Amino acid sequence: MVKKSIPMQNARVVQMELRGLGTPTKAKASAWFFKTGEGHYGHGDIFYGVSVPEQRRVAKKYKDLAFTEIRKLLASPIHECRLTALLILVGQYQHADRQERGRIAKFYLAGTKRVNNWDLVDSSASYILGAELVDKNRRILYKLARSKKLWERRIAIVSTHAFIRHDDLGDTFRVAEILMRDTHDLIHKATGWMLREAGKRDTRALELFLQKNARHMPRTMLRYAIEKFPEQKRKAYLSIPSAVKKSASSLPSILR
Repeated sequence: MVKKSIPMQNARVVQMELRGLGTPTKAKASAWFFKTGEGHYGHGDIFYGVSVPEQRRVAKKYKDLAFTEIRKLLASPIHECRLTALLILVGQYQHADRQERGRIAKFYLAGTKRVNNWDLVDSSASYILGAELVDKNRRILYKLARSKKLWERRIAIVSTHAFIRHDDLGDTFRVAEILMRDTHDLIHKATGWMLREAGKRDTRALELFLQKNARHMPRTMLRYAIEKFPEQKRKAYLSIPSAVKKSASSLPSILR
């Protein structure tokens, strides 16, 4: 019987494999999609041009990569290196025991400055930090929600998806209230997305939140939150004057 060879597990090998999978066409498209131009949120990010399914296959192949090597990948200016590192970390978390999960979550928190694009956040936050906090104190999320760093604020709200999957919606609504006056579109989208997910679990709870907050929400956040509502109800919410303080009786009748 021929023994299956085990791939060398280090950051350099992973990076070389990713580079070999990339294409200039995909790299150019990704650079445009993730807004890498001057003044945009992804400025300076570099791409090999590797698809996410390919990155997932690489992450599975190098699933036993040590923290020291994962840290090297996270330090890379190459977007796919950082995403693959996070996918490896998510896989390790999902297969770890309770003690090891705690170590992985701490490692993740220590490296949030390298979780620095929306797909990196969305592919990792709820699966590591959120999952770790399901049965623990969640104070750290409120610290992140008030961070000056865009991606830490997004980590805060997206992490609550783990709680939503357990029908635990309170922190999603509370973090959303903190982010209500955030000025960044990527926070508006993420918060609206999580509100929508909460609404899938408890429509009435979302409606109570919206009756209190809809007029104070950025329009993008509101649109994302009500995306699954019937058309008539969506139009009613969008007809509410933005940032105008009125009594509940001023809500359109369909929303009362």
